[in-house]
Amino acid sequence: VLLFAYPQGPFSQVRNVVGGHVLTSLVGLCCLQVLGPGLLPMAFAGGLATVLMVVTRTVHPPAGGNPVIVFMTQPGWTFLLVPTLGGACFLMLSAWLYWKGIRWLEQRFKPSAVVRE
Repeated sequence: VLLFAYPQGPFSQVRNVVGGHVLTSLVGLCCLQVLGPGLLPMAFAGGLATVLMVVTRTVHPPAGGNPVIVFMTQPGWTFLLVPTLGGACFLMLSAWLYWKGIRWLEQRFKPSAVVRE
C-alpha cells in the first residue's frame, strides 16, 4: 500500500524500504541466535528493531513484522539475502515500473482541452 498508493511518502523511500527490511531481519536473526526461540525474545526483537529503525531513520512499518517472521520460521542467515533483500528490491522495482506506467498512460491518454467559443 505504501509503495503503490503513497510513493512520495517518507516510509516509501528506497532507504526506508530496503534498509528497514534488512535491519529488522538482521535484528530478528541476531536475537534468535543469541536469545533462542520464545515469546519474550521475539517481543524484545520486535521492540529493538523498531527502535533501531527510528534511530537509523529507516522506518518502514511493514518491516516491523520481520522479527516475528524470523522467530516463527527460524530461517538461516541466508534469509537476509532471500527473501529480505531480494524481496525489498523487487518491491521497489515493481513500484517504480508501476508508476512509470501510470505516468506514461496519463500522458498518452491525457484529455484534450475543450475549446470554447
